[in-house]
Amino acid sequence: MDLHILEHRVRVLSLARRGLWLYTHPLLKLLFLPQRCRCKFFSLTETPEDYTIMLDEEGFKELPPSEFMQVADSTWLVLSVVSNGRAPSGCQATGVTKIARSVIAPLAEHHVSVLMLSTYQTDFILVRERDLPVVIHTLAGEFDIYKEENGESIPVPCDDTTNGFLKPKSASSPTLHPVQSPQNRFCILTVAPDTLPAIATMLIDVLFYSHGPPKEPGAGDLDSITFFSFSLIEGYISIVMDAETQKRFPSDLLLTSSSGELWRMVRIGGQPLGFDECGIVAQIAEPLAAVDISAYYISTFNFDHALVPEEGITEVIELLQKRQESGR
Repeated sequence: MDLHILEHRVRVLSLARRGLWLYTHPLLKLLFLPQRCRCKFFSLTETPEDYTIMLDEEGFKELPPSEFMQVADSTWLVLSVVSNGRAPSGCQATGVTKIARSVIAPLAEHHVSVLMLSTYQTDFILVRERDLPVVIHTLAGEFDIYKEENGESIPVPCDDTTNGFLKPKSASSPTLHPVQSPQNRFCILTVAPDTLPAIATMLIDVLFYSHGPPKEPGAGDLDSITFFSFSLIEGYISIVMDAETQKRFPSDLLLTSSSGELWRMVRIGGQPLGFDECGIVAQIAEPLAAVDISAYYISTFNFDHALVPEEGITEVIELLQKRQESGR
């Protein structure tokens, strides 16, 4: 397999719910008129706590600084695993299982913190720009690594990455964070770009005007959760919404797998996780990969979220609870 370091330089930020009014205009521009700002990587995820936005530098220029916006101090690079030399297509991906063992686990062992963004089409792994030499050194044995420049894939000379590279100290056991599973059933969907205007009004309503009262983060078991994710990356659209919200959209415009599979969520973290801890994604991805359970993974500013097939949620929760108990 090939590992591609994409051209995007991404910023990750949290937008407070009470400040959404200030950002409505630039967010509408990013959602529906990305060509006006030359943004090629944009993701907006609503959670009970806030909105998490991941976007490239061109898109970041559209957002005015304010007291409502908290920006992670690092610039993140985007990695993508490419099989058989083929880039992501419009067909549905299979989730993080296929890359968990080969990418996420080795990076955790080498103290590299990662964020994940699974979309309908593919999985993106975000790493801090300053960690790139460690990433290349760690993964060079498993992948042919390429860096995309001006639309071309340039092989990375992996031999050069060992200069100044220090072998990391042995990793201490990672913190095993509590997990919760809200009762919502979720859909993972895509929309043809030329039909996006047809659902624009409903998207605006869902994202900006359909808010319930804020919930306390990490308080007990969740009956349901506010969660909506929209990504527009290199022309491909991916949407994650709960099944009740899906009913508000025209069914003939939302594309999903032929099986119409529904997904359940596993939410990771009792308190906000931060960006420095390593192995959070691996805590979920590795045990699921071991039993060949597919999962989609979406990191946000405060918590991480995995989506697993609905029929497998009981097995997943039991598996993760056993892992927590054995780690005590």
